[in-house]
Amino acid sequence: MTKVIFNTATTLNGFLADDQDSLSWLFTVPGAEGAENEFGGFLKGIGALVMGSTTYEWLLAHESLAEHPEKWFYADQTAFVMSSRELGVVADADIRFRSGDVVAIWDEVRATAGDRDVWLVGGGDLVGQFADAGLLDEIRVSVAPVTLASGRPLLPRRIESDRLSLESARQAGQFAELVYSVSGPR
Repeated sequence: MTKVIFNTATTLNGFLADDQDSLSWLFTVPGAEGAENEFGGFLKGIGALVMGSTTYEWLLAHESLAEHPEKWFYADQTAFVMSSRELGVVADADIRFRSGDVVAIWDEVRATAGDRDVWLVGGGDLVGQFADAGLLDEIRVSVAPVTLASGRPLLPRRIESDRLSLESARQAGQFAELVYSVSGPR
């Protein structure tokens, strides 16, 4: 059965990105590359990924994907980008732009994933929409030893403890990886 997983890194005080939507804070953490190496195993189990336009635009700019489409990390997965505006494309990448309610695209996303899982790349509001619709199965968050004064929150939704169950907690270098299963809205 296809699972929908939000796998991300966050600061100790719960921010995904800074006020300029940058993840530069993440790449300065000692040992981050070790955690990144383990990410390949996770990615092999992913059949489709979904991201918001801000996340996609950051990837386009940060990796210079218009000029270097070979840097697109997700060649083996279909990417769905949720946006109500036209965005740049990555040559030869299977990227599908969609807008509207996540429930309206769910059947297409699930069919595309096949027998593998769906990765919600971010941002937090998009993940919140999946949670609101009862489509979020798991949250995997790697907590970094960094704090920011402000930024983009991890998950700008209220999800009570009756919907979250801690499945595992482990140290990965300087990161604490927490995995929670998520039950549907009550």
